[in-house]
Amino acid sequence: MSANPIYHLKDCYFFEVPKALWRQGYQTLDDVPEFLRVGHPDISDVQTFNQSMDGKILIPQPFAQLESLYAVKAGSGFGISKYMVLELLVAAVMLALFSWIASRLRSGAAPKGRLLNLFESMLVFVRDTIARPAIDDPHPHADAHGRIQHGGDTFVPLLWTLFFFILGCNLLGMVPWAGSPTASFSVTLALAGVAFGSVVLAGMRKFGVLGFFTHQVPSMDLPLYLSPLKVLIFLIEIGGLLIKHVILAVRLLANMVAGHLVLLGIMGLITTAATASTGMWATVTGISVVSATLFSVLELFVAFLQAYIFTFLSALFIGASVQHH
Repeated sequence: MSANPIYHLKDCYFFEVPKALWRQGYQTLDDVPEFLRVGHPDISDVQTFNQSMDGKILIPQPFAQLESLYAVKAGSGFGISKYMVLELLVAAVMLALFSWIASRLRSGAAPKGRLLNLFESMLVFVRDTIARPAIDDPHPHADAHGRIQHGGDTFVPLLWTLFFFILGCNLLGMVPWAGSPTASFSVTLALAGVAFGSVVLAGMRKFGVLGFFTHQVPSMDLPLYLSPLKVLIFLIEIGGLLIKHVILAVRLLANMVAGHLVLLGIMGLITTAATASTGMWATVTGISVVSATLFSVLELFVAFLQAYIFTFLSALFIGASVQHH
């Protein structure tokens, strides 16, 4: 997509690349679909329109009609956005990569090769520093062979998937003309929904359907006339559970969008300097390019950090749902 990070705030139904790929061959503006003309109301001839569309690749929409390049017409069906395509790309890469890793590690032999060792160290990190500390029973039991039973291992595949999927989506924000799917609230909210569903299902599996909900209220010896307090506490706990997961989505969204906006501001200084003072343009450009480069390195760190934080908080929420209070 365009390097303009403001596009990351909306669902887009096209890819923008740095070369002319628009080849529809419209002869007049009457041939152009209305949804394409929405964003170009001032264009009066088809040649100018085709130039303005250079570099755009429309995503086929078999299930919906577009109202514009950024929105689906109300009631027309299910639209396929750019972020959906990028998420499927991340999922496909993960499936291929980890199928290969699993085939190499299934034998139990020591991992060989830099790539295999890199991913094994990351997988072990998620298991040993996120899943087990956050979800394991504080008083673990040993099996007949004396081995400690780790309850957190049940959720390791889920946490691995969350971590690497979010990491992949975050890193796509560093790819020119791609964009980060996690800079869309619909994506982060769906990820938080997966975490919320895991919390509820894990709690119901451990305590039963009714047991999970009664487990939300701590046991208290209250006189009969204060019993309504338990209902109030129950509503507060359920509301808090929902709010925690919404905040989980907002936190990831805010951190990913903020970095793109800062980069936009830094690079915008070049244009401002060029229009305000030609003598300062070279100095401001040099400072802006160096600053943007350094900040991009920080963005790489943030991509890993936010994947870790989301996964760790998800593990904490799951651990709270399966442990006795």
